[in-house]
Amino acid sequence: MGFHRRLAPTGLDRGATAAVGLLSVAAAVLGAVPATATPHEDRRAEVDRLHTEAEQATEAYNKADARTDALREEVSTAQDSIARQQERINTMRDALGSLAGAQYRSGGIDPSLELLLATDPDDYLDKASVLDRITTHQAGELRELQGAMRDLAQDRAEAGRKLTELEKGRKAVAAHKKTVERKLAKARELLNSLPDDERAAYDRGSRSGRADLPVPGAAGPVSGRAAAAVAAARSALGKPYVWGANGPTGFDCSGLTQWSYAQAGVGLPRTSQAQSGAGQRVSLAQARPGDLVAYRDDASHIGMYVGNGQVIHAPYPGAPVRYDPVGMMPVSSVTRV
Repeated sequence: MGFHRRLAPTGLDRGATAAVGLLSVAAAVLGAVPATATPHEDRRAEVDRLHTEAEQATEAYNKADARTDALREEVSTAQDSIARQQERINTMRDALGSLAGAQYRSGGIDPSLELLLATDPDDYLDKASVLDRITTHQAGELRELQGAMRDLAQDRAEAGRKLTELEKGRKAVAAHKKTVERKLAKARELLNSLPDDERAAYDRGSRSGRADLPVPGAAGPVSGRAAAAVAAARSALGKPYVWGANGPTGFDCSGLTQWSYAQAGVGLPRTSQAQSGAGQRVSLAQARPGDLVAYRDDASHIGMYVGNGQVIHAPYPGAPVRYDPVGMMPVSSVTRV
């Protein structure tokens, strides 16, 4: 999520396939190195490609993880509801059983014979009328019990489906996590193999801004919550990039913006793609502090505009939360929360 070149995220149901597909993409892309490139250029390009591929898996990881959390809550709610329904059904069964038993015990004599033997026929008829009403009531209770049992069966089936989906999501999250870890470990290894000046050049390249972008507008935030979010983002400067993290000790790119706005009492979605659609779109020329700036066509990276032509963002592993030019990468959208 916090790297500079991202691909579109995959869906939850294709998580395992995407993880395998990323390996194929990596094999194909890593082989496409210009013949004239120097060894150091080769390594820098490979680091960049690995970051790109890890971003795709990170976005998919965050999406799958968020969906898994939501499913876990849904399953828990469904299980609580099922337990309450079962308790109600048990109570209804007990009541119907007691009533049926009482009728059986009092119904051993044929009604016509009971009428003949009755010392007070009028009293018998009154009792028979009450018994008929009880039987009608019992029939209604039985219908209610049957309906409750059908609802319970449907809820149990739905809970079972969600449990299956939850397990599928867990596997997708695990697959994405392994993919990211593998690619980031390789990227770190390659970066560490570069001389100090080459590592510095790579970092400078990631911070370069475009000179042809419009200059954003006034410096002041447009709302109190935007100001609070900017203050929170500034408090995170220097914190490490940690993929899949949303604070407070480490962040990926969308984790930083989500955490910053949470400190202002505003809930944002987990992924950068979702965050880019979580407010009003404005032009870059209209950007104000607190606006979210999404990068690349797939909105795979995001930062927070803080004024003076700068954003605060979590760049990539090894680079802490920092200021960078708003034009460090192609801007896809600016969103005012």
